[in-house]
Amino acid sequence: MKRIFLLKGLDCPNCSAKIEKEVGELDGVQSSVVNLMKQTITVNVAQTAADTIASQIETIVHSHEPDVEVSEIVQESYIPEKKQEANESYNNEDKKLTVRLATGAAIYAIGMALTVFAKVPLPIELAFLIVSYIILGGDVVWQAVRNISKGRVFDEHFLMSVSTIGAFVIGEYPEAVAVMLFYQVGEFFQSLAVERSRKSISDLMDIRPDCATVRRNGELITISPESVAIGEIIIVKPGEKIPLDGVVLDEDSMLDTRALTGESVPRSVHKGDEALSGCMNQTGVLTIKTTKAFGESTASKIIDLVENASSRKAPTENFITTFARYYTPVVVILAAILAILPPILLGGGWTEWIRRGFVFLVVSCPCALVISIPLTFFGGIGAASKRGVLVKGSNYLEALNNVSIIVFDKTGTLTKGVFNVTDILPANGFSKEQVLEYAVQAESFSNHPIAKSILSAYGKEIDQSVISDYKEISGYGISAMAGKKKVYAGNTKLMDSEHVEYTACEKVGTKVYVAVDGQYAGCILITDEVKPDSKKAISDLKHIGVEKTVMLTGDDEKIGKAVAEELQLDEYYAQLFPDQKVEKVELLDSKKRQGSKLAFVGDGINDAPVLARADVGIAMGGLGSDAAIEAADVVLMTDEPSKLVDAIEVAKATKQIVMQNIVIALGIKSVFLILGALGIAGMWEAVFGDVGVTIIAVLNAMRILKK
Repeated sequence: MKRIFLLKGLDCPNCSAKIEKEVGELDGVQSSVVNLMKQTITVNVAQTAADTIASQIETIVHSHEPDVEVSEIVQESYIPEKKQEANESYNNEDKKLTVRLATGAAIYAIGMALTVFAKVPLPIELAFLIVSYIILGGDVVWQAVRNISKGRVFDEHFLMSVSTIGAFVIGEYPEAVAVMLFYQVGEFFQSLAVERSRKSISDLMDIRPDCATVRRNGELITISPESVAIGEIIIVKPGEKIPLDGVVLDEDSMLDTRALTGESVPRSVHKGDEALSGCMNQTGVLTIKTTKAFGESTASKIIDLVENASSRKAPTENFITTFARYYTPVVVILAAILAILPPILLGGGWTEWIRRGFVFLVVSCPCALVISIPLTFFGGIGAASKRGVLVKGSNYLEALNNVSIIVFDKTGTLTKGVFNVTDILPANGFSKEQVLEYAVQAESFSNHPIAKSILSAYGKEIDQSVISDYKEISGYGISAMAGKKKVYAGNTKLMDSEHVEYTACEKVGTKVYVAVDGQYAGCILITDEVKPDSKKAISDLKHIGVEKTVMLTGDDEKIGKAVAEELQLDEYYAQLFPDQKVEKVELLDSKKRQGSKLAFVGDGINDAPVLARADVGIAMGGLGSDAAIEAADVVLMTDEPSKLVDAIEVAKATKQIVMQNIVIALGIKSVFLILGALGIAGMWEAVFGDVGVTIIAVLNAMRILKK
């Protein structure tokens, strides 16, 4: 069974990784995932362990973060905190910590000033420094003791406690307090960085309205959006957000869809149009009939997607977590060897070598890596959301870096998917009007874009009562009885399967062949327009390193060839059934470069099998499409292929910052570890090697939010 617990106040990436690991190792727990943005832990637990899991989780959490409040979330009734509560980046706990750090630093400064200028005796200097140390680092030492008592020795609390207490023992009093002071300052900056990143994404996703105005019994009342039922009438005034998905009943208006799509250009809505939750109404008063409950509306689904994205960790994140787990014990052992072996082998000099061992410990703390790497991916997901690209996890964000082949569906992806009848070619004595009318009768129950274009061209009322025995034949077309006549409307495969003698149309476009009672009646030519930015998107993808672009389509060879040549695609495959698209993707996947990824871009409605088969499934035009949001790994919230370029650029920028932080952290730390071992670097240099590098890495990670 699945259970979710709120970890209110959790803001440490390092601690969250430890909590996730330890909870996952409990008896009866199949999986454990900590979501740092939502401050939750989700566990799948066996029924036999369900009664004790809550207390076990609380014990583990408090062993790492005593001040974090643990409570279980009842999913059905869970409503996220209001933004003023959830998005506070400088809260009361931060204020208390600021006062504590300022007090400890002030006492430390007074003690040092008295020592330097007043030449006070050593006991007085020690009194100031010890009081300052207790204020600044008492919680760190106490946490280290608690962890050791539970068998958890090798962590940053242990490193800081041993190195600073050891510095006191060997007479490095000012340095001991300074190390603890700057360590706490670094932790404080880390906490603020996480909160700022969380706030940035929360502000970006602040599309969930707090209330809805509903018309009930002739009166307007304001209630919570969760209380609005499907089919109720809501009123949205200018300047208000649409709280639930619905259909506009009257009035025209302009909607700001920026929060959903990243686009600044408003969209117009008219009577009968769909209005999506999260959009801002700009002009007229809208009357909307709701079509979805609050939890199923577009705004809620998008928020849930972005908030849960951090639970799917990238391979680099998992590697860093594993690396830190083994790295810390190794450096502790090396520090012990450095402090003990040289005096034994070389004789004398215990104090100096012990000092070097403590310096080695301070520098070796892996905070820069375990904090900045998750923070960078966290920010990358937010940066992509800002551009109207929803990435379901940092694993998919990292995978976008390695995409070498991108396979596109044609209709609705590279083309507009808006079909228009451009010609009717009658045969065997039928008139154009008769061909169109028979086609309309066959297509009248279909929701396919081609069917809609034929109905639009007809432009008259249809008597559906005369239509019976309606059948949609996947990949072929439609058969139906129109009165006493058997009508077929579809492609050449349908004509061949029904043994209808027909004349193939040589014009470029989608063809609907019509047959009546086994006799060929004529052909309807339908064309689809290529999207304005498709060609530039293909060109830009090649420019940023995509090796091959391929198009798959169910249309005939001529249409496929014409579109592929216009867009300068590398390959195309036409006249494909849905299952054949999967086969082509598997074939292309088998030929890709080792270590690279294949991405498929489709409309997310008819392409679910292919989206699932690709390494990265990307849904195009996901705005309001449930199927797109559910099926894909990445959702482009507009109909623009160029959004795919944005997605890959954000992914590459994220990966670049991650690699920079790995090089910065390991590079600088390696230098200072060597200098510390040689006795060249002291405690002050060690502080920079630990805290300074951490702050640099965190600030570098925050750059992704500006992308």
